[in-house]
Amino acid sequence: MDTQKLFMVLLGCRPPGRFTEQHDIFFGIGSSLKDIVPQLIASWPEAKGQIHVDVFREVTSVGGYHIEIVERAEPAKETEEGLFFINLGGYKEGEFDEFHYKMLVVAKSQGEAIKVSKETAFYKHTGFKGAPSHVDDKYGIDVDDIYPVNEILSPAFKDKYRIKITEKPVAEDLIHLGYLH
Repeated sequence: MDTQKLFMVLLGCRPPGRFTEQHDIFFGIGSSLKDIVPQLIASWPEAKGQIHVDVFREVTSVGGYHIEIVERAEPAKETEEGLFFINLGGYKEGEFDEFHYKMLVVAKSQGEAIKVSKETAFYKHTGFKGAPSHVDDKYGIDVDDIYPVNEILSPAFKDKYRIKITEKPVAEDLIHLGYLH
C-alpha cells in the first residue's frame, strides 16, 4: 500500500451568481493530490465541478511536530496534542477587503492554539481600532471558529485513518502555489 499523506488544499471557484472567486479549505488523505480529486469535487457541490486548486500543502511538519497518517486500526499512543486549522481574518485601513491568514497549529487545546495564533505577525499587524484581527466569522478570538483537523475530515477519511503527531523537528512543508485545474 502507498504511504498515505494529509493534504491541505485551498480550493477556488466562481459559483453561478457570484461576482468574485470564492475560496474554501479542504483536508484530504491520499498517496497523492490526484487521489483526493473526487473528494475535493464532492466537497463543494455548488461549484458544479468547476473547481480549481490555488494552493496545496502535503502536511508533514507543523511547529516542530511530525505529522503522519496511519490506519485507524494501528494501535495509538495517545498524545495530548491535536492538529488545529485556524483561519485568521483582518483588515488594513483604507483597503476594501478582508485579508486572511490560514494556519495549522499543534496544541493541547483550542485555547493554546488561539494563543499561538495571536503571536503571528498577521494577527499583530492586520487590524486597527474598530476593525481588529480576528478568527474568521468572529470579532476578537473565539474558539468556535478553530477546527481540529481530525473533526473536519470527511467520514471516508475519518473511518479509515487517523493523524499521528510526534514531537520531532523536521523540515518545513513546501507550499505549492499556482492555479491547478
